[in-house]
Amino acid sequence: MHIVIVDSSRVVLRVVAGMLEPRGHVVTQFTDSAEALAYVTDNPKVRALITSLEVRPLSGLELCWSARLLAEASRPLSIIAMSSARNARNLAEALDSGADDFIDKPPGAEELQARLRAAERLTTLQSELIRLAETDALTGLLNRRAFLQRSREATQKAGSFGRLCAILLDIDHFKRVNDEYGHDVGDAAIKAVAGLIAPEGISGRLGGEEFAVVLPGQSLLEAEALASRLRLNMSDLRIRSIKGPVRLTCSFGISEWSEGTTVEGLLKQADIALYEAKRTGRNRVVSAVNDLIIARAN
Repeated sequence: MHIVIVDSSRVVLRVVAGMLEPRGHVVTQFTDSAEALAYVTDNPKVRALITSLEVRPLSGLELCWSARLLAEASRPLSIIAMSSARNARNLAEALDSGADDFIDKPPGAEELQARLRAAERLTTLQSELIRLAETDALTGLLNRRAFLQRSREATQKAGSFGRLCAILLDIDHFKRVNDEYGHDVGDAAIKAVAGLIAPEGISGRLGGEEFAVVLPGQSLLEAEALASRLRLNMSDLRIRSIKGPVRLTCSFGISEWSEGTTVEGLLKQADIALYEAKRTGRNRVVSAVNDLIIARAN
């Protein structure tokens, strides 16, 4: 488990790290609580934070509170407060500030290991609950809510001059697939399409046979090239059925993000392009930036 320890004393840090590292834990040490918070924020693989209450510039209680907000933003994290002054007030304040546990400073080796085993059980459970809450059960892709949240985070990171594109796609004549071959074959088709887009950017199933991919850092030309490749790969799919192999095609709509555009606005542009792809024959890639502008000009 990756653990961050925060204390103003380097001696205490060495002592606690010396108890943990031989057990296989990855330990990162800080005397500055603000630096520790920044590290935990940027490193989602951190699973436990052990902080003394007597730290600066953020107090231990402030650090617990800030770290708890991170954990509430859909990431597993166990927070253990540590103090040489163990009393009812310190314990209550630490727990009220977001700590999951409280331990004496310096901690005993056996007690520390036991509390970390409890922390590991907690974060494992948190990870599974987060996975269930964010994942589409059929495909393993992000569900609609999680996809929109991850996409919003991506647009925030893009800043003023970043590049980001969105692709919307759905399976052509999907109702006919269900009606002619059965819902089991329809589910297999959905999973096959999901398997092709899963490695690409931030990918999610928005509902039914509709999917979306957000591509941070990619230009419109790169998004169009990816969509064209996916279209060809999907047309090569053969889904098994008792009536023989079922062929699929998909239609694609692409939009490019610009500063001030919301994720919903970005997806709306891609949806308009997707509608145009279906209106003009399906099994096509249409760009909201290029193709629709050209079509309107004509």
